[in-house]
Amino acid sequence: MLDAPLYDDIADAPNGGHANWLKTADGLRIRVGHWTKDDAKGTVLIFPGRTEFIEKYGHTAKALHDRGYASLVIDWRGQGIADRMLPNRAIGHVGDFTDYQKDVDAVIAHARSLDLPRPYFLIGHSMGGCIGLRSLMDGLDVQAAMFSAPMWGIQMAPALRPMAWGLSAVSRPLGFDHNLAPGQFEQSYVLRADFEGNALTNDLDMFCTLRQQLQSHPDLALGGPSLRWLHTSLREMHDLSTRPAPTVPCITFLGSKEMIVDPVRIQDRMRHWTGGALHTIAGGQHEMLMDTPKMRNTMIDQTTAHFDAHL
Repeated sequence: MLDAPLYDDIADAPNGGHANWLKTADGLRIRVGHWTKDDAKGTVLIFPGRTEFIEKYGHTAKALHDRGYASLVIDWRGQGIADRMLPNRAIGHVGDFTDYQKDVDAVIAHARSLDLPRPYFLIGHSMGGCIGLRSLMDGLDVQAAMFSAPMWGIQMAPALRPMAWGLSAVSRPLGFDHNLAPGQFEQSYVLRADFEGNALTNDLDMFCTLRQQLQSHPDLALGGPSLRWLHTSLREMHDLSTRPAPTVPCITFLGSKEMIVDPVRIQDRMRHWTGGALHTIAGGQHEMLMDTPKMRNTMIDQTTAHFDAHL
């Protein structure tokens, strides 16, 4: 188990954090960070979204720490400072969406080897919500889950959906699946977007923090997804939509101003989730855990109350 960098200067995390390199079953190197505490109630496994990295969730780890929980966060394959999947580091890519489950397997084995406090809980944001849903359906050993703007569908104009499916499907046999999906950019969103009209957060200070993190550590930056990522994610979301909800108690947060993932898919999933509840956050955008202090605290308070009820 090798030590890995943890960029404390941008993490705003609890003291005593530590990061390690892990090898997945297919030989890739990923990074995992954790923060523990004495007498923790349990450990929250945080599954970040596409383009995200461990340090982005430092303040979430601190909020969980203050409420009695240890936490663990992952750099998925292809992002953060885990192994990137293409020579062009700026393009988000994966061989198959289910490959992320190999990362999950490595994380669970790592948590057990560290003897992190039991029981385990799950927070999954955006793409991490899609990976997390598959993990729950496959029997991930957690007591309860929280999803934030989970990627169970992607927003796009109805006229573009057949084009997205068709172009991404033929990109692999024709050998251009490593190219950026149409309309995407190599530069990270927060480095090219203005705060006014951004799709992530209402909080200017947090938006500036997200930008400053990448300016301080450019190796964490990631741009848009490849056609291969697009196609395999569309297939995964469709497959998950055909399956019944797992039995794990779950709460999900959806912002009323969500512009990235598909609210209809989220609403439909939660309507049929026995033991599940959907909370709509007025004014919330995609990054509700990176929004105003009031919004963040409301979400963390409701999440830890949910976890406390299932200890």
